[in-house]
Amino acid sequence: MRKVIFISAGPGDPDLITLKAVYHLRQSEVVLVDRLVSPEILKKYSNSKSKRKIIYVGKSSTCRKNKSLLYLTQKRINEIMIYHALQGKYVVRLKGGDVSIFSNIMDELIELKKYHISYEIIPGVTAAIGAAAYTGIPLTARGYASSVRFITLHNPNLIHKNQWIEFLETSDTLVFYMCIQKLNYIFDRLIMNKKNIYTDKLVAIVEQATTPMQKVYTSSLYNCKELIKKEKKFLSPSLIILGKTVNFHSKFKWTSDSSFFPKKNYFVS
Repeated sequence: MRKVIFISAGPGDPDLITLKAVYHLRQSEVVLVDRLVSPEILKKYSNSKSKRKIIYVGKSSTCRKNKSLLYLTQKRINEIMIYHALQGKYVVRLKGGDVSIFSNIMDELIELKKYHISYEIIPGVTAAIGAAAYTGIPLTARGYASSVRFITLHNPNLIHKNQWIEFLETSDTLVFYMCIQKLNYIFDRLIMNKKNIYTDKLVAIVEQATTPMQKVYTSSLYNCKELIKKEKKFLSPSLIILGKTVNFHSKFKWTSDSSFFPKKNYFVS
């Protein structure tokens, strides 16, 4: 076949995957699975007659520190993907959320082009969209926010002090991805100019969005440090939504309070 199908698995709820993604997953012979993919997707959409090979290629700081856990570099992931594609296998690259948003897809596409291997990219529901829908927080709303920004702090040094001030003053809704280990860092910089803090802006930390373990914590910017101190640790993946539209959560939330669920990781580790 000499082709790789990039599939977006969505933010957690296995039913949020697209029909096209399910079709390719059922035809696949080799599936390379990221860490933030619900295991229910593989259970629910597997073909029992297929001799599918599932390879977990998740990367996380936990795996890197704990030598007993598998940690694969991006280079090694590329090698595995290329090897199976050159063998003519029906290869699926299964990534959490949407493959075009913070998924490091560029490195893999470059390798595929180098070996003249064709590919297909199937879009999906990114974490911010899933979290917004399942918490009743519209990311844009007339009179509240006309645009939304997705932000990652992979390299915090790239964000200048003036940018943090602009983050605070903008009417845009801000969504911070992959930053649960940097909560104090984020809020310290957001509140360093307290006179600019809008009282009508709230912060929502959404933990394991769209899963049975989803939890939502809301706070004013003034009190967000107290929230972190109280909760101590949030499960990965979690993201931050900051803006006026967070005020709608209490009015429009439609999922039940999941606080009775045990606090555990719902995703592939």
